[in-house]
Amino acid sequence: MNETVHLRSAAEALAAPLPALLAQAEHLAATVLPGAHGRRRAGLGDEFWQYRQAGPSDMGARIDWRRSGRADVHFIRETEWQAAQAVTLWVDDSQAMAFSGHKTRGSKGSRARLLALALSVLLLKAGERVGLMPGLPPRAGRAQLDPLTQMLSQPEGAGDYGTPPPALMPAHSRAVFLSDFFAPPEGLREAVGRAADRGVSGALVQVLDPSEEEFPYQGRSIFESMAGALRHETLRANDLQARYRDRLAERRDMLAGLARATGWQVLHHHTDQPPATALMWLWQVLDAGRGR
Repeated sequence: MNETVHLRSAAEALAAPLPALLAQAEHLAATVLPGAHGRRRAGLGDEFWQYRQAGPSDMGARIDWRRSGRADVHFIRETEWQAAQAVTLWVDDSQAMAFSGHKTRGSKGSRARLLALALSVLLLKAGERVGLMPGLPPRAGRAQLDPLTQMLSQPEGAGDYGTPPPALMPAHSRAVFLSDFFAPPEGLREAVGRAADRGVSGALVQVLDPSEEEFPYQGRSIFESMAGALRHETLRANDLQARYRDRLAERRDMLAGLARATGWQVLHHHTDQPPATALMWLWQVLDAGRGR
């Protein structure tokens, strides 16, 4: 009996964050694009979209003669694009993402997970296929939200820093990586380069706590990584500020250079900023890359 009670308690504790995270994500998605039901555009499909006036480059076979017979001009019957495209997400689940510089702010990881799930809500509503690395291939439909929510609700992993896994994404698809990108850059360069070689376009979202930008530490301080593998003690933390900011600037330059080389986009987002701003940026970036 005690084992049953313990199992039930453990299961309830595990499931508790799921509805809250999904509710937050759906609320955020509705705030950014209320009533979004997909991005309609001309293309290959069976569903009627609109009539438009024929132009010089349109072939006669495309003219809708029944509609044209009611006017003095020729009309083309356009159908809606129905080829769902794939978007693969990667959300850094390392211990570094559990950091928050103030008790009133959520962690970097919680913000990254919220953005990823809210973006998934929008994309799935738009008829796209969404997946999550590692282990969840892109699929369409609201049912995909259940495994996405479950995976994004898992606690952080054991490592200090995260790197995208060596997974092959669908060719000519899109991708979004959310992380602080504090890990050694070689793994990120390899992952983005491999994706770009397959025609994958995407976005890098660097999520930082404001204190990681400001470095407000003074006097005697002990700096320790979230997993405890790295530790540094100093009597004059303020002397480290300039070097720290230089290193942070170098990392941003690396992200910018990687984006230029591969055609990806970069966003720097802080956890004290409204998540809707980052979500709208992501939506616009992915929409712009949809026809590539």
